[in-house]
Amino acid sequence: MKRRVSKVLVGIDGSSHSFRAAEYAMEISKKYMAKLFAVTVTYIPTKSRVSQQEVIEVGAGLSEMDKAEKWFESFTQRAKQNGIDLKTELVNSQRPVDYVILEYAEKENIDLIVIGTRGRTGLSKIMLGSVASGIVTYSHSPILVVK
Repeated sequence: MKRRVSKVLVGIDGSSHSFRAAEYAMEISKKYMAKLFAVTVTYIPTKSRVSQQEVIEVGAGLSEMDKAEKWFESFTQRAKQNGIDLKTELVNSQRPVDYVILEYAEKENIDLIVIGTRGRTGLSKIMLGSVASGIVTYSHSPILVVK
C-alpha cells in the first residue's frame, strides 16, 4: 500500500532534538511537496503557586528562547526559499503537550508527525519529557522520531 504524504507536522519546543526533527520534516516536505505544519505547544500549569526553583529555571530558559526564535526565523525563510508551504502555530494549553499535538494532527488530517526524542531541560523537561512517547503510543498517523 502506497500512501501519499501531503501534510507533515513537526513539534518544535526550542530543543536541539526538535530542531533536528524540523530539518527532517522540511526535507520530507520538500521531497513530497507536502504542506508543513510547525507547532509549538506551551504548557500552562493549572496550579496557582510556582516554586522559586521553577521561576529560576524558566528565567534561565529565556535566553534559549531568544536563540530558538532566531533559529525559527531562519527555518521559515528556508522553507520559503525551497517553495515549502509552511504553517506555524503557537498553542497555549493546560492539557498535556502530546494530547494537544495529537488533537492538532487529527484536526488537520496530518499524514506524518515528526518529533524529537527529548524536549528541553529543567522545568520544561518535566512537562515535555514524555511527549514523544505519548505521541508514538496514541497517534493514528505514522511517526518519525528523530534523535
